[in-house]
Amino acid sequence: MTGRELPPTSAFAGDDGSADPGVAATLTALGDGTGTLAEVVAALAGTRVLVPVLAELEVGETVDVGGHAHTVDKEASAGIVALQAPDGRTALPVFSSVAAMAAWRADARPVPTEVARAALSAVDEGWELLVLDAGGPVTALLPRPAVWALAQQGTWRPAVPGAGEARSVDPEVRAAVRAAVTGALGGGVAEHAPAARSWFRRRATTTTTATPPGPLVDADALPGGRAEVAVVLTLVPGLDRDAVDAVLQRVGAALAADETVAQRVDSVEVRLR
Repeated sequence: MTGRELPPTSAFAGDDGSADPGVAATLTALGDGTGTLAEVVAALAGTRVLVPVLAELEVGETVDVGGHAHTVDKEASAGIVALQAPDGRTALPVFSSVAAMAAWRADARPVPTEVARAALSAVDEGWELLVLDAGGPVTALLPRPAVWALAQQGTWRPAVPGAGEARSVDPEVRAAVRAAVTGALGGGVAEHAPAARSWFRRRATTTTTATPPGPLVDADALPGGRAEVAVVLTLVPGLDRDAVDAVLQRVGAALAADETVAQRVDSVEVRLR
């Protein structure tokens, strides 16, 4: 059962409203733990999704009928719906089928569109996420980098690929995090390699110059709990609250300015050791 037919004037008039088989299969696998979100996003590329439109009352009038107040619609318009993700960000709901949309809201009107166009619309609105099949049976929350990849018709490379205990931070992302943090906090030993001249031969020598120790002992990136990636900082002992706050501000600014982190990481949490 596919539910209501799509509008006959739609460019997708030949579409019966059922889910793309590839998308349906990856959603099922995601639900039973044998698949990944990356596989769902890959299957979505190039497919049709349904965007829900709901009637929105603009002007109303309350009338009394038999001693009971009733609201009479005067003017109503159709509007795209936005949802709020658990972390407070705004998400655009999209659906794989008419049946999936009807399970969420029976009064929603399905508007078919290419997934790339839906993702681009979300980006234009400043909505960072897509929610696929909000009413289930399996719901997928697509993070910001995945939405950008769909909008640009590119390939999404998760910052934390894998599933379950096999999840690990992508080496490129891990290296970018470590470089951004160590670059922001400095300290340690710096190496220099000036050229030294001799009457008999020219050779390169390496000298080391001690610099004042910084607050950082080590930095790493691990799969997060509250966010996608956890940046783990090991700091020197004895820092007071103001010093720690200053460290966190510098780390936050460095991560935000790093191109790899900005493009590939959806969200970050910082852990202190």
